[in-house]
Amino acid sequence: MRKIDLIYIDSGGGHRAAATALSEVIRQQQRPWDLRPLNIQDILDPIDFIRKSTGIQFQELYNIMLRRNWTLGSPQLVPVMHMLIRFWHNEQVQLLEEQWRWNRPDMVVSLIPHYNRALKQALERVWPGTPLVTILTDIADYPPHFWIERQDQYVICGSNRAAEQALALGLPKDRLKQVSGMILHPKFYAPWNRDRGEERVKLGLRPDLPTGLVLFGGQGSIDMVKIARALNGSSLDLQLVLLCGRNETAARQLRSMLPARIPMYIGGFTSDIPHYMALSDFFIGKAGPGSVSEALAMRLPVIVEKNAWTLPQERYNADWIEEQGVGIVVSSFSRITEAVRDLLAPDAYGRYRSNAAGIRNRAVFEIPELLGQILSSRPKANDWQELPPPPKKHFSFELFH
Repeated sequence: MRKIDLIYIDSGGGHRAAATALSEVIRQQQRPWDLRPLNIQDILDPIDFIRKSTGIQFQELYNIMLRRNWTLGSPQLVPVMHMLIRFWHNEQVQLLEEQWRWNRPDMVVSLIPHYNRALKQALERVWPGTPLVTILTDIADYPPHFWIERQDQYVICGSNRAAEQALALGLPKDRLKQVSGMILHPKFYAPWNRDRGEERVKLGLRPDLPTGLVLFGGQGSIDMVKIARALNGSSLDLQLVLLCGRNETAARQLRSMLPARIPMYIGGFTSDIPHYMALSDFFIGKAGPGSVSEALAMRLPVIVEKNAWTLPQERYNADWIEEQGVGIVVSSFSRITEAVRDLLAPDAYGRYRSNAAGIRNRAVFEIPELLGQILSSRPKANDWQELPPPPKKHFSFELFH
């Protein structure tokens, strides 16, 4: 049985979600593969100097930043983060070597940015020729040294922009595989056969009002409160489903608004996003590739924000939304009332809805076939000779070593 390691991280929810969705489809297709999910944080934890100093894991800093909306200046933070990652590069490679030396994979599939250089070098040192496949979970790359590196690897991407970036970096055409979008869980493709009006009433909503889903990923955002207050104070006749994820602060402030002028359902973290999207008519949230792609899969026009607080790797997503004609991009959610009014105008809504329905994203079903093609040209791992264990090394946490 072929062994495939799926590399993810819990910074945000998209990387783990993509690994879970891909694993589920591979299981449904009954492919003879042994899938081994690996959190890069767990592997590199011995050199996580931030955890050693503060008790907070490196990956959790990103989640705290999202929950508290501390994203202003994030483009300037990316080079600093890359400098730290490069500083510990040799130690990263050694830990990855140790991971794989006695747990040899036939293929490594990376669903994370930043560490693909270390992943490739470690594989080449212990098992030369083992394919590394990087699957972008962003609509486009944010070069340099984000998703795509100048090295021999396969890249699977879901947009023309990302494909152009890969080729411009010198990736050979036979190493580039383009699919029809972002990885989504197969439940977004399953039929939904419930009565929409009845399901809305169960949530304390009206069955007949235009319904907006407000969602900022698993970490939520305090911006949800700003959006709810603005729409509640407007003259628009609508209602909201607000899913706060793990953001208890946002949920508490939203509940303090009840009873409100407009009907609101306030929920926390849930894995049943398709259900709430099926009850909704449009989507409001951050320009994350996962949430936007999920909304479009459910034929929901979207409203997102693009400004100095938008994460740099997500700014192209907002441009892509406008290019595809599937929603409205605002410079600030302080303009949300105007944006919702424009979106719900009958002619505009019909156009946005039609364009959203025209996005045919089947990436999660396309990728296993591509992985199978790559594997079919490779010998099985157990046909190759094992390597001796490396000498153990003590990792220092001094700033310079």
